Amino acid sequence: MAETERTARETRPPVPTDGARPKPRLRRLYEEVVVPTMIREFGYKNPMEVPRLEKVVLNIGLGEAVQNPRAVDSAVRDLSLIAGQHPVVTRARKSIAQFRLRAGMPIGVMVTLRGDRMWHFLDKLMNIVLPRQRDFRGVSPRSFDGRGNYSIGLREQLVFPEIDYDKIDRIRGLEVTIVTTARSDVEARRLLELLGMPFARE
Repeated sequence: MAETERTARETRPPVPTDGARPKPRLRRLYEEVVVPTMIREFGYKNPMEVPRLEKVVLNIGLGEAVQNPRAVDSAVRDLSLIAGQHPVVTRARKSIAQFRLRAGMPIGVMVTLRGDRMWHFLDKLMNIVLPRQRDFRGVSPRSFDGRGNYSIGLREQLVFPEIDYDKIDRIRGLEVTIVTTARSDVEARRLLELLGMPFARE
């Protein structure tokens, strides 16, 4: 617990002295360390060629909502706390009789983070949330989609410090997708490694 609190303090942005908003710690790391390192390793001709983070998408699937409509409200509340931004409810595009699913029924909630919120969320994810998982040995380095995007599946929302165990109705998993501008998975993996993504050793 002490280690988690210390890490949380280290990832907190410094208090500005001139009234300007400070850059997120991870964004400063990207600009000062990641960009020059990747230029050197991949031979980019200018900094604009270096892959960058575009957005982070958080998604909770809610197959249970067919039987329990209140699950949507609970998932919206949890995801709002986790992301610091109100999510949108995703709905079925077509009816599937065998699943008792009708077009327009809610089947999940999702939120898209960009800018400072994206940077702060990733910093929290890599340095606080992932290490809190039981028996954590790193995330899979193989979960890229072939286009430079990376997805992580979390089994329960309780690994996020914002979630109070006594106030949830049930444990739910969620998926985090990190979208980058990288042209290959090799570049995307190196980008995330330099930012601090704890990949498991193969």
